[in-house]
Amino acid sequence: MIDWFPIVAIVFKVLALGTGMFFAIKWHYDQGKKERRAVLRAGAKLGAVFVLSLLGVGLVTFFLSRMLGLDLGFS
Repeated sequence: MIDWFPIVAIVFKVLALGTGMFFAIKWHYDQGKKERRAVLRAGAKLGAVFVLSLLGVGLVTFFLSRMLGLDLGFS
């Protein structure tokens, strides 16, 4: 009886840990799919804010330089 205990314990341990690892990996994978959409949405918003602020700074610079009488010609 005692000779079989290590074999049964090791098999049980491998099955329990394998099942736990499977569900842990599956849970993390599912969470990653949810977060990926949120990260993409946040990145798009951040990009739009950046482009709009860049446009705003460019327009303010353009009008301020015209008010000060700076030459903005390409020649």
